[in-house]
Amino acid sequence: MPELTGDPNQHDISKFSEELTGNCLCGSIKVTIKDNELFTKPRGHLCHCANCRKVAGSYVASNLVIEEDKVKIDDAKGTLKEFVDTETMSGKPLSRFFCGTCGNPIKSVTPAYPGKIVVKMGMFPRIPQPEFESFALHRHPWQAQHAGVVQYKTRSFGEKMN
Repeated sequence: MPELTGDPNQHDISKFSEELTGNCLCGSIKVTIKDNELFTKPRGHLCHCANCRKVAGSYVASNLVIEEDKVKIDDAKGTLKEFVDTETMSGKPLSRFFCGTCGNPIKSVTPAYPGKIVVKMGMFPRIPQPEFESFALHRHPWQAQHAGVVQYKTRSFGEKMN
């Protein structure tokens, strides 16, 4: 039986003071984030839009909006694939990247964040505390609230929930 490795509490955040590395399910794609503020303040982003939920395969997507030059993607076996999502609320297509072997989501690139990318956080051993939620109007009624997390009704940095 393989060793259970999914417990984030087994990974002391002090190990990630300069960078955080994760990989897709099959190991073909390795992603490294170089940022010394990942765990010093809330940084993550939870998205409840239908498209992000589909990509995440869950009721919410755990993302990180970050400067593109802080992220290194090693695609050792050439499995990184792109899907151009044209069914967006803004009407502007965005690119969703995933591993063509295991299907693991890797990142999204959207015109809404010039010079930044949206890294899909499920592939990392620890995830930064979220600072905001987008499409909070689309939350399921049974979802718990996250104390101190800003909720935007729909688009990030748009109209806030009360």
